[in-house]
Amino acid sequence: MTDHSSSLLSENEVKQFHENGYLGPFTAVSEKVMAVIRDRLDEEVLTTPGPSGGSPSSMRHLDKKLVYDLVTHREILGRVQGILGPHLLLWACTFWLKEPGGKEIPWHQDLNYWPVEPIINITAWIAVDEVTEENACLQVIPGSHRSIIPHVTGGEGKWFDEEADPEKIDTSKAVNLTLKPGQFVLFNERLVHHSDVNTSNMRRFAMGPRFTIPIVRINHGELFPGHAAILVSGEDYMGFNRLTEPPRA
Repeated sequence: MTDHSSSLLSENEVKQFHENGYLGPFTAVSEKVMAVIRDRLDEEVLTTPGPSGGSPSSMRHLDKKLVYDLVTHREILGRVQGILGPHLLLWACTFWLKEPGGKEIPWHQDLNYWPVEPIINITAWIAVDEVTEENACLQVIPGSHRSIIPHVTGGEGKWFDEEADPEKIDTSKAVNLTLKPGQFVLFNERLVHHSDVNTSNMRRFAMGPRFTIPIVRINHGELFPGHAAILVSGEDYMGFNRLTEPPRA
């Protein structure tokens, strides 16, 4: 566990987060450093089965120190602490690997899919590759976190089976979040977000660690057998979630 007791956010940035539901971009590591990390992810992580049913793209913070060290980088954790406080659990991490022609991820709110209660979360969406409008950057609707949107059966050819009801969202307000490798944005569990089909000839690789606080009860069994969270700062003052240690080299 690493202690990052000093927030890296200003009072105005915290206010922006609460007004918009997201914040950034910020830089975790330089493009040069991320190039080295990207090569290792391609060679050491994406080629190996992970702890979540063997998927190479899910929960790799649990078994790969390279992934854990990146998603708990001081530049990321310090800002998450500025919003959620000093006691943090890292409970999930997903790789979003979208090859050329990769499917659309429909407009949605993350809270629709998660087995946690109450649903309190911050996701750090970290660019491993360069993220552009052409290769399907993250799109968000500022302020959309103020309402819980009903989800309906998704359309054909989309990544998810369910999506936010199109009649309940205003996509004219959408913002494109283009990122350089090593940059990241933060958003909460209610922000409506989306990404298009990758129409370029460039892969788009990002990762999304998810952080919550000890009062949140995680239904570990609905994630996968043996799932556990990692206490990444502060203390687990509730004690009802299953915890594990960070991976070692």
